[in-house]
Amino acid sequence: MATAAQTVTDILGRLEQIVGSQYLLTDDAEREFYATDVYRSVKLPIAVAQPATVDEMQAIVGACFEFGAPVIVRGGGASYTDGYVHMTDGGITIDVSRMKAIAINEADQIVTVEAGVTWSELWETLKANGLKTAFWGPFSGLNATVCGSMSQNSISHGPGVSAEAALSFDIITGTGEMLSTGTAGNRVANPFFRFFGPDLAGLFTGDCGALGVKARVTLALEKRREDFEAASFNFTSFEAMHTAMRRIAMLQVDEENFGLDAALQQGQIGKSDNVSTKVEMAKSVMKSSGSLAKGAKQLAKMAVAGDKKLMQASYAVHYIVEGHNETEAKAKMDALKAIAIELGEEIPNSVPAVVRGMPFAPFTNVVGPKGERWLPFHGLLPHSSCADFHQALEDYKESQAHILDEHGMFMGRMFMAVGTNAFVYEPTFYWPDEQTIYHERVVPEEHNKALPRYEANEVARSEAKRMKMDIVKIMQDHGAAHFQIGKQYPLLDGRNDASVALIKAVKAALDPKGILNPGALGLSA
Repeated sequence: MATAAQTVTDILGRLEQIVGSQYLLTDDAEREFYATDVYRSVKLPIAVAQPATVDEMQAIVGACFEFGAPVIVRGGGASYTDGYVHMTDGGITIDVSRMKAIAINEADQIVTVEAGVTWSELWETLKANGLKTAFWGPFSGLNATVCGSMSQNSISHGPGVSAEAALSFDIITGTGEMLSTGTAGNRVANPFFRFFGPDLAGLFTGDCGALGVKARVTLALEKRREDFEAASFNFTSFEAMHTAMRRIAMLQVDEENFGLDAALQQGQIGKSDNVSTKVEMAKSVMKSSGSLAKGAKQLAKMAVAGDKKLMQASYAVHYIVEGHNETEAKAKMDALKAIAIELGEEIPNSVPAVVRGMPFAPFTNVVGPKGERWLPFHGLLPHSSCADFHQALEDYKESQAHILDEHGMFMGRMFMAVGTNAFVYEPTFYWPDEQTIYHERVVPEEHNKALPRYEANEVARSEAKRMKMDIVKIMQDHGAAHFQIGKQYPLLDGRNDASVALIKAVKAALDPKGILNPGALGLSA
């Protein structure tokens, strides 16, 4: 690895030739920021390189291959599973924030974006043309990049998983070569179709950059559906909520869905009293409505209803459906409501109305409602395991109640139905602790300055990590899968031997020196 002084000097010199001194960051604060995710940092890279083009990115990876330097790509920085955290010395971070090209091909109904394009940027660009992609981003899409989400796998806006929206990739291998998938790899290259022979694109979804560096991704386009309906429901038990969400998922009518337990509904939402944030939420409702009258009517409903019902919800679930006209949207919502009200009650829909108007919210929720540290994690469960897992988690939480109380910690939970056959169960820990350089730079200043500050709390931080890994083990015992595997979730442990051998063989073929994100996916650093 590139740790000797001369080797470091040589590689820095080469990188400076590629991107210029202005875009090669070597001071301590910059290296610390770009090496710190939402949760933590481990090792600092020797430099952060900021390419402006695919050619520059390819040259950077080629230089890292020549010198044997570990290289990790940082997208929008929304990872909390060590996705872009360095575990070894002598590494290089590639910051893709200057790679912003978006190429719309309306004739072939596709769009190709470079590595630094965020979901929000893509959404706004396509919106101006009356277009969208089927999956169009996670809630963190103001910062999260399209390519980053393909590496991590993500959910939220639009049906299914981000990976399902990809048609093709341009991938830089660990040797600095360019690999194009699907029809993008044809002699007459056009990235319009994914499934030409073996699905090579699938190899690079959810790989956390361990198998290749995503330079570009192409997605299919569709017409926007401007008419929508939003609804919220309260369920008095997890079982009732899960049953309703499972049955609604079979209809395949919702554009997005998410549920919150009382701790999150009353915490992240109920404890937020930032006036400017509420003003922005009101603006978002007006913006998303088809007319001024509709927007004013929605705000009036929210004001009259207040938030009492919302704040009293045990398990609140929020839905958005879309249609090419009002009739279609209303028909979808009527079918959805028929199931939901059998098991719960309808409550004010202010939360999904705000989400519709402001789908990519500022990064205020990477800290708790009162400035606490935030550590989410999740499992995707088969529906048949959800009730048993929920009870196992309740039992574990009870066994740890004294730890939670001692350190002023609390746990909330978020839920989501993914497709017809998977259910996301996402616990989140909050505890009083100091902010990192990540929080100082990413949380909007006006929001952050109004929050309490805390001293370093390493004991509570350690307990949060321990309990997280305990719960991940319980998830695994119930057959869970995970997004954002990074260097946190167990991928290879207990897997079929042939599957593990294949993953390792692909890694060796594409990255013979093991320089691409060492440690990701559980592959040796």
